[in-house]
Amino acid sequence: MRKVVVVTGANSGIGLALCERLLSQDNQIRLCLACRNMQRAEAARSALLSSHPAADVGIVRMDVGSIKSVLQGAKSLKERYKQIDYLYLNAGIMPNPQISLKAFVKGLFSSKAISMFATGEGLLTQTDSVTEDGLQEVFETNVFGHFILIKELEPLLCHTDNPSQLIWTSSSNARRSAFSLSDYQHRQGQESYSSSKYATDLLSLALNRHYNKEGLYSSVVCPGLVMTNLTYGILPSFFWTLIMPIMWLIRVFTNSFTISPYNGAEALLWLFSQKPQSLDPLAKYHSCTSGLGNNYVTAHKMDLDDESSLTFYEKLSDLEKQVRKSVVHGNS
Repeated sequence: MRKVVVVTGANSGIGLALCERLLSQDNQIRLCLACRNMQRAEAARSALLSSHPAADVGIVRMDVGSIKSVLQGAKSLKERYKQIDYLYLNAGIMPNPQISLKAFVKGLFSSKAISMFATGEGLLTQTDSVTEDGLQEVFETNVFGHFILIKELEPLLCHTDNPSQLIWTSSSNARRSAFSLSDYQHRQGQESYSSSKYATDLLSLALNRHYNKEGLYSSVVCPGLVMTNLTYGILPSFFWTLIMPIMWLIRVFTNSFTISPYNGAEALLWLFSQKPQSLDPLAKYHSCTSGLGNNYVTAHKMDLDDESSLTFYEKLSDLEKQVRKSVVHGNS
């Protein structure tokens, strides 16, 4: 039976690179691009079909920053497929990224330079906004919209005889210090991206506790430092031109500078061929690239605990009930 693979945020960057690599590895899969921009999705689909003419590549309109759009997209998926084997939760945003030049200059000439570049710790802040659903935009797009999607697709994902996988695109920027259970939407702080990525790590652990017995497994990936539209938005283009040679040089000394979306998708692709039952729910799988350009995957323990993950899951479930009521009320 042909495997069904759904990828959110599939029209560019790591998502598109993953789709290309998936088709190169197994051109018998039924691939679906879940994207908010249909024009870009069609362009991505055309590009994939030009290199894989016989491939089965579908499109579903879905903006994970809108609960109504997620519900409509999930409905389309349920009409189209009987089972989903892999759901790549890849879509994400980092709106209005600001860089602290003082922290950048100070860090550049310190022993923490490589770590600063790789994680953005102490360097990056974002200005968040509120969506039509009344939620923080980064939280809804990077975390909650995907949570609702999983809930909607439960009948297609939960099969004990043939396990399915949830695979999250997280980040090395995911830090416990940026996240708070009392402010899990990150309304108060300026590191909404870091908070949201730690939240996905926490949620992945809770999903395993809830769904493993039903044949659904969740894993988390760090793509490394990848140059995508999201990354390029952090600094003016001329600045990237200046520092790119330095970044290539740094890659000789650190494996986390994957740089290209193709390399960044390594761990995402690796998980496609793993038995989910054998994976560690506390591991984050990192895409790595050697100084010679060879790609490989390493696993690192995440800074998580069961109690916090289950508490967070309960908070999301409570929020889900509230949001569903408002969506139903809004449609009536």
